[in-house]
Amino acid sequence: MSEEETSRYVRLRVDLVLGIEDAGQLAAAALTRIADDETMRPEERAHAEGAVREDGAEALAYLVDPVGLVEALPGVELAQASWSSERVGYDPDDEEWDLDEDIDDED
Repeated sequence: MSEEETSRYVRLRVDLVLGIEDAGQLAAAALTRIADDETMRPEERAHAEGAVREDGAEALAYLVDPVGLVEALPGVELAQASWSSERVGYDPDDEEWDLDEDIDDED
């Protein structure tokens, strides 16, 4: 690929830290999303249902759709997407969690 071809690509990174306040409500929403997915095979559906019942991070992964954030943007074609969720030990007072750190370093 030429430099001109590759320079049109942009990597958009978004970090979110979410607090799960009602795991049951979150799991119920994810189970509804899974039930509504007509493309999911039965064995995949069974695995997904078990995963979201056990882990809020898994439920979030089924509910948050980064592709949906960009698919309707004019002049943009999604080239690649991936996302994951994981449980983390979050302390808002710890400097490790200063998400603006990279921005401050550029100034």
